[in-house]
Formats: sequence, structure tokens, C-alpha cells
Amino acid sequence: MYRLLSLLLTAAFGATGCTIHQGRPDGPAPLRVDSSYQIRRDQVFTPPGWPVALLADVYVPEGEGPFPAVLVIHGGGWESGDRAQVKGLAERIARRGYVAVNTTYRLAPGAIFPAQLQDVQQAVLWMRAQAATYRIDPTRIGAFGYSAGAHLAALLGGIGEAGPLGQPGAAIKAVVAGGTPTDLSKWPAGKLVPQFIGGNRSQKPAEYRAASPVSYVNAGDPPVFLYHGGADALVPIDHAEDYQKLLAAADVPNELFVLRGRGHILAFLTDGPAVDAALTFLDRHLR
Repeated sequence: MYRLLSLLLTAAFGATGCTIHQGRPDGPAPLRVDSSYQIRRDQVFTPPGWPVALLADVYVPEGEGPFPAVLVIHGGGWESGDRAQVKGLAERIARRGYVAVNTTYRLAPGAIFPAQLQDVQQAVLWMRAQAATYRIDPTRIGAFGYSAGAHLAALLGGIGEAGPLGQPGAAIKAVVAGGTPTDLSKWPAGKLVPQFIGGNRSQKPAEYRAASPVSYVNAGDPPVFLYHGGADALVPIDHAEDYQKLLAAADVPNELFVLRGRGHILAFLTDGPAVDAALTFLDRHLR
């Protein structure tokens, strides 16, 4: 049903509703591949003693490898969602010749920031530790997410290994982020962000800054591909535009793909052209 709805919506809106604003591509992308793959489900990626044992599904292309890999991170306002939400995306990435690791993370309000960041950092560490098992090239790992998942992917890229929230070994080489909340201070109240942070902006201003990808843009960050619904009222497009300006000012390779006329959910359901462009971007930076 989900796939049928996506196809119908894509047919209704089509690629003509899309505008791409491109940064500075480093050269032509390699030829596309169409790989068969195997799925290894319910792999525990957290170490003993982690607050919750977390699972990932790993999509491994056929062949000797090693392959570049992409951590796939679901959305859901940090309070809901699971791997099934982005199963189709993980399949597309695997068919492109990447190991796709479709991950989970702890959800609010039971867990507040930085728990979710620590979980996806742990997923990257596990990908490197298990590189031989899953035929991953540990030097070529990226992250791909939408909404809350995009927020975590952007944090992975910006925070890297340094600073109070950094994790040695958790650096990535490319980020794809759709419908991304990049500056949490733009929500002074409401439900989702205060629930995720553990308080509202006036109560926890430092935490709001620490949880915002815009706080971590620096020269040397991994390349970032952004896509966003032009009519997104939940996460307005200025989140992407402001973030892209910071990336460009820091000379970080970046692209912004705008799905014109789409809101937050519709942009996710009709993201085919954006995902195509994102995969080409990943080819350029991970192959």
C-alpha cells in the first residue's frame, strides 16, 4: 500500500516540481550499478551494558567487496518510527552497490539527547568493527536520513570525532539529509523538540545549541546533500537554506534539492527524484 501510494503521488507531482541548487561537484559520478544483495536482519550493534540492545538490518551486495557503506536513519520526530519506514530506501542503496545498515535508536521521551546521537555513533563504530563480516570499506561510510533521522545524520557529519559529543572512530565521509531540523532554537516550545531535549528553549538554551547541526559547521566537514519540501510547514525550508549558507561559507561541498510544493510528509512520500540525485552525490563522494 505504501509503495502504491508513493507511485501515485510521484506520478501526480512528477520530477517537474523539483529544483536543484548545486554546490561544487568534484567531478562526474561513476557509472551506476544494479546489485543483488542479501539481508541480515536484527543484528545487535550495541555493546554489552548499553542501556538498550539496539538492532539493525544489514543489506550486503553480492560480490567480494569491500563496498562503501551507508547508515540509514529513520525519522519520526525522535519519538516514533522504525526501520520499516526506510526499508525501501535501504533496498535502493543496496542495489546501488552499497552496504546499507538500516538502524534503530532510542526514542524520546524515554531517552533524551544525546542518547540518540550516541546510538547512531555506536552504529558507525560497529560498522567499522564488523567491516570484514559485512564486506564494508571502513574508510567509506556515509549516513542518510529524513527528518529526525536527517538531523542525526547531519550531527554525525558535523560533530565527527572531536569535542564533548565527539566519538573517536565515528567520523563519516558523506551526509544525505532530507527535511532536516538544523537549528532547534527555531522551536521555542511545542512538543517534539522539548521532549527530545528534556525542556524548552528558555530552560535549556545550551542543550538546544548543542543538538543543532548548525552549531558544528567547519571547514573539513564531510560533503552534505540536502533535500527539502518547498512548502514544508513542520520543518520550514529556511532550515536547509540557512544550513547550506553555512556549509558554503565554510567551503564544505554541498547541494540542496528542493521538492517544490511539497510539505514535510509529501516530500518524504514523493522523494524519488531527490533520492536519485542523492545517490549520484554519494557515488561522487564515497566511490
